[in-house]
This record gives sequence, structure tokens and C-alpha cells, in this order.
Amino acid sequence: MKRINKTVRVLIICYVATITSLHVTAQQTHEQYIRPVNYLLYLPDGYKTDTLKKWPLLMFLHGSGERGNDLEKVKVHGPAKLVEQGKKLPFIVVSPQAPQGEGWSPADLYNLLKDCKQKYRVDADRVYLTGLSMGGFGTWSLAMEHPEEFAAIVPICGGGDTANIWKLRNIAVWCFHGAKDKNVPLEADQKMMNALRPYNPSIKFTIYPEAEHDSWTVTYNNDSLYQWLLSQKKFEYTRSAAVNAALLQKYAGTYVAGGTDTVFVQVKENALVGTRQNKTIPLLPASDKVFFIEKRAPLDIRFIISPAGKVSGFTVYENERRTYSKIL
Repeated sequence: MKRINKTVRVLIICYVATITSLHVTAQQTHEQYIRPVNYLLYLPDGYKTDTLKKWPLLMFLHGSGERGNDLEKVKVHGPAKLVEQGKKLPFIVVSPQAPQGEGWSPADLYNLLKDCKQKYRVDADRVYLTGLSMGGFGTWSLAMEHPEEFAAIVPICGGGDTANIWKLRNIAVWCFHGAKDKNVPLEADQKMMNALRPYNPSIKFTIYPEAEHDSWTVTYNNDSLYQWLLSQKKFEYTRSAAVNAALLQKYAGTYVAGGTDTVFVQVKENALVGTRQNKTIPLLPASDKVFFIEKRAPLDIRFIISPAGKVSGFTVYENERRTYSKIL
């Protein structure tokens, strides 16, 4: 009997050990597959000699005709063409190539951008994005997917979905299109710009009255474009001193979203503060209607004011939009 018990105990121990081993080996870890992206790289004069300086980066997205696995095709238009012809540009220029039969993938481009920022001495405050035709669509798409990365974008004869256009409210935008474009009608970019303008009034839109689809050659040959790009830095909020206490008092009250999410806005010591879930946060004025929390954080609060001056609510802009209605 004792021998049987001993055997049973051994079997039990072996069984538990097996189960434990299976449990350990069955644990899952978080992994990621990153698809390689081929690209042309241009380093500006002085990059290799001045090893401390950081440089602006310009990412160029080609059109549909340059897709494939031959990087020489990418050199037929845009900054990649100019560099090949010997033009000196004051940027690190990254010109990726999309696979044959595919459009631009924001995920792949974002991974490429992150990799470039690690490999090269990139000034993170001066990262620019441009593209033509399919690349114009890709420019709009990538910028809306990762607005935190870019100081300025230059879409050329592109277009896209306006659902998240508000995410570009703090990015410098200069858009170009030909009025007689039959491949990508002018209306495609007009729709984007019209949707963006209420959020970003300083955007620039150049329409070439006689240009057809090729509105990029004249654009990329214009040195003023590069001067404009270099003047743009990643946005940060600036605190305004012009907002008076009387105006702040208008914003005081109780605001609700979704029936349960409540924010209390008060004026304390001539400053606006918001309280949500027992957490109080100072709201810093960027203008009469726009308030922010941190100058580098892409989060702002925009009060909604009627033409008669009545405050009806505010919208929080971050990764998502959420509108609160004023109830008191």
C-alpha cells in the first residue's frame, strides 16, 4: 500500500510539473513585424563634417507610376529628381518607394520615420512631409494619422477623407493643385482645405489656373517652397496675456458630455481651471477661445460661442474629439 501511495505521489508531482511547464511555455509576449521599406537617402552638405548639428528632414512620397522595387524610378519627380540632378537641399531627404500595386501605408511610413530619426541626426522640431498625386493622398493620410510628427506638410494634387482633418489644426499646410487636373480633380484638395480652414485659418492653397495633373514640377522647382518649409517648426502653444477676467467668467460653469462625464470650470485668481473626476487642471489661454494644458501636448480646449456671445459648450481636441455642453 505504501508503495502504491509513493507511486501515486510521483505521478502527481510529474503531472503538476508537466502542467506548470505547459503553462510557462504557453505565455504570450507582445511582438511586432515591421515590413521593410526601400528608400533613397540624401544627406545635406555639412552633415558628415558637423557631427553635432541636427538637420531638418523632408520625406517625399512619389506618385503611383513610381511603385515597385526599383528605386531608380523614384528619381523621376520631386525632390528625389532634383537631388539626382545635383541640387543642394538643406534637408535630410528620405524618398521611400511603395510596393507594386499598393498605395501608401501610414503604418509603414511611420515606422520608417521612426527608424530614420534614430539613425540620422534629425531635428525633431523640423520634420516635413510632401508628396504628389498618390503621394499627395499619402501626405494627407500620414499627417492625420501622426500629426505629432510634423511641422509642415505639402500635399500636391492629392485628396483624402476629411473625417480627421481637425487633427491638422496645428500643422503648417501649403497645398498645390492644377485647375485643369483630370486625373485628380481640383475638388479633391479643395474639399480637404475647406474642411481644414475652420480649424487652421493660416493654411495656404496655390491653384495653377492652366496646370493639368503635373502641378509638382513648378512647385518643387520653386526655392520659396523650401524657404517656407525651413521657417516652420513643430507647433507649441503660447500663453496669451490678453484674456481678461470678465471673459474668463463667461466660461465658468458645469459642462457635460454623454450625460455622465462632467467638467466643472471655475475662475480662480484670474485664471481658468477645470475639475474632472476630482482632478483640477489649470487651463492656459492661447487665445480668447482656445485653452491648453501643456505647450507641447497636442491637447486643446475650444469654447463654443454664439454670435450673440453666449457660451454653449467646449470641445476637447486630443487623439479624439469630445464635445461638452454647458448646463449651468
